[in-house]
Amino acid sequence: MAKVYRERTANQSAVGEQLVRWRSDLEAGWSDLRFGEMKVKRDKEKHFFEVEVYLGKLEANMIRVELYADGVNGEGPDRHEMRGGPKPVGLNGFLYTAEVPAIRPATDYTARVIPYHGAALLPLEAPLILWQR
Repeated sequence: MAKVYRERTANQSAVGEQLVRWRSDLEAGWSDLRFGEMKVKRDKEKHFFEVEVYLGKLEANMIRVELYADGVNGEGPDRHEMRGGPKPVGLNGFLYTAEVPAIRPATDYTARVIPYHGAALLPLEAPLILWQR
C-alpha cells in the first residue's frame, strides 16, 4: 500500500487526481451503458462471441468487456477479455469480440462490462458491473 500511495501522490498527486476524475465520470455515465445484440457462432473447436456495447458518455478506455462463466469443479471463474472497435451506429456503439475453446457450452458464458483504470484497485475503488443478462 505504501508503493500505491507514493505512485498516487507523485507529481503533485497527478495519478490520484486522474482516479478521482475517472471514478466521477464512471458514476455519471454508468447508467447510460447498455448491451445490444449478442451473436454466437461455433466451429468444432471454438465459440465465437460478438456483442454490441453502447457506452453512452463513457470512453472505451474506461471499461473492459469480458466473457464470464462460473468456475467448475472448484476452479475459479473463467474470464476472457473481449476486444472492441467502434461500430458504425449512434450512441457511442462498439462491437466486442472474443473466441473461447468449445469445451463448455456457449450458454455458460455471459458478457459483462467492468470498470478499468491501470492504477485503480478493482473492484474496491469502482464496484460496478453491468451484466448482459
